[in-house]
Amino acid sequence: MATRPNTPPPAADEDHDTNVEDRIYASITMALLEGRLRPGAQLVERDLASAFGCTRGALRKVLARLGYEGKLVREANRGAFVPSPSEQDVRQIYRARQIVEAGIVTALCGALSAQDKRILKAHVASEKKALKEGRLDEQVRLAGHFHVLLVEIAGSAELQDFVAQLVAKTELYKALYDPSKGTTCAADEHAQLIDALDAGDLNAALEAMRAHLAELEERVVSRMQTGAKDNLGAVFRG
Repeated sequence: MATRPNTPPPAADEDHDTNVEDRIYASITMALLEGRLRPGAQLVERDLASAFGCTRGALRKVLARLGYEGKLVREANRGAFVPSPSEQDVRQIYRARQIVEAGIVTALCGALSAQDKRILKAHVASEKKALKEGRLDEQVRLAGHFHVLLVEIAGSAELQDFVAQLVAKTELYKALYDPSKGTTCAADEHAQLIDALDAGDLNAALEAMRAHLAELEERVVSRMQTGAKDNLGAVFRG
């Protein structure tokens, strides 16, 4: 007689629930990255459940995940909201990035190995490919991860999580206030930084990083006034 396996396969409805949650997560993330949700907008569970045709239980799991990642702000007894940072909040985060990443650039200048250069150049090539193909969510992710990759190459494990958090915040600010495809964290600017690091030109490398982050900061701050886009059904249906 056949032996029953020790671990039963997951139930079909469990697989279905996971697929639904992944779909909702991807849709909300894309809406954030494309600037279709205004800063401060409330994500009303009732409206979202209707738009996605899902249970509120599945939706709450997704909102909890997005809140944990810092993509949404969750308030007790009120619900989930799109982040709405002040100009001071934005400038403080970019200032922190300027300080920390200047140190990373200094540590890496003239010290890139052949493998480091291959890794960084391959990453920039992926950024350009995502831009060319119009994959905005992937482009934004890759653009932010370039800076985390520099920390990894520098071998500073203690800074990786901190820099990743700073990058995640600024990429969200960028997506909320300046979501146009042509102005995201530019792969060409990353390529210029790699060249300066490889040449051992510290002044050029520091200026490339400073100018790069300053441009992104000013774009966000200059576009922080936006129109309301609260119709969740219109945003997500279809």
